[in-house]
This record gives sequence, C-alpha cells and structure tokens, in this order.
Amino acid sequence: MIERQRVQDFIRSFDRDRGSDALKTIEEEALRDHVPIIRKDTQELLRILLKMKKPERILEVGTAIGFSSVFMKENSPQSLRIDTIENYPPRIVRARENLKKADPEGKIVLHEGDAAKVLPCLQTPYDFVFMDAAKGQYIHFLPEIIRLLRPGAILLSDNVLQDGDIFESRYGIRRRNHTIHDRMREYLYALTHHDSLDTVILESGDGAAVSVKNWS
Repeated sequence: MIERQRVQDFIRSFDRDRGSDALKTIEEEALRDHVPIIRKDTQELLRILLKMKKPERILEVGTAIGFSSVFMKENSPQSLRIDTIENYPPRIVRARENLKKADPEGKIVLHEGDAAKVLPCLQTPYDFVFMDAAKGQYIHFLPEIIRLLRPGAILLSDNVLQDGDIFESRYGIRRRNHTIHDRMREYLYALTHHDSLDTVILESGDGAAVSVKNWS
C-alpha cells in the first residue's frame, strides 16, 4: 500500500514558487495568525482549473483575509472580475487592507455579510465558483450557487472530507460536529446526484469536489 504522506511529499517536491510578493505576504500573515487558507495541493488543483477554464467572472464564498481571491486573480485572464463574500467583521477589515495592496486595479469586489443574504442579490452568471465558507452552510448555499453558474461553469468546493470525519459514523465523531457531518454528507450527495451537475470528489488537501454545470 502506498503511504499517502510520502506521496504528497514527493509531489510537493516539484512545486514551483509562483506567487507574487503580495500573495506571499498574505500567506505569511495567515500562517502567523492561524487563519485557514487553501492547502498547497488544493492551490495547485485550483490553479490548473483556472488555467483550463480561463474564467472572466468568479464568485468566491468565504474571503477570509483575501489569500484565495488574490491567488485566483493571479491565475486568471486580465479581464477577470471576482466577487467574494465574507461575513466575519475582523476578517473583512483585514481582507480589505490586503486587497487594497494586492489588487490596486479593483478587480476583486468584496461583499460584506451573510452569503445566504448576499447570494440572492447577485445576478451575473459566473464561469467559476469557489466555495470555501462555513462547511455546515454549503448545502444551504447550493441552490443559489447552481442558479448563478452558467452552463459549463465549474464549482470547486473545498474541505469536503473534514479531516476524515466524513468517513466515520456520526456516532464516531465528537457530538459538536454532528450537524456539520450530516450537512456535508447531504451536500456531497446533492452534488453527485443533482441533474444539473457532474461532480468528482478528490483527495486534494482536505478533500475537494469539482462540479461542472451541465449544458442542458
């Protein structure tokens, strides 16, 4: 049996230093202050998907302090616009500061508030959606996300394996995680059984689901 950690270490040995100084500064801030950002192998998956899709309109649910927004900007066409949503006030303040430095052109638009309230107000169809917010809310956001995806668009959902908790019976995990566990399983079932989506679940990072909206 192949040891997963050795496989990951081997693959990461080929990583290149690609990001801008601004992106590296945000990453250092996140690591210093223990703010979760997308893991290295998920970054590579995201980068390749963006290079393949070449999206001009991206929606991100879960800005945190702006790392993934800037990452997506740096790996997308110059004509790009990103709408990103964040609900936690301290992170909104820090995200605005980081985006001001890393995105002087104003291609990244930060929407403040609960995504459940912001999403219904958005109308523009998107070529790419990155879902990286509160994991227990994914299932509640999904109907609006599907509405906002144009045919052929990609939805990338991060952290869907919950550090392995998702494999376990709800009785084998901590009681406080039962709701998230149940909702994430419901979300994965919805992604893989929805008539409008074609989905694959991958092991990248803490698990990633890649969905494409069908043309019909």
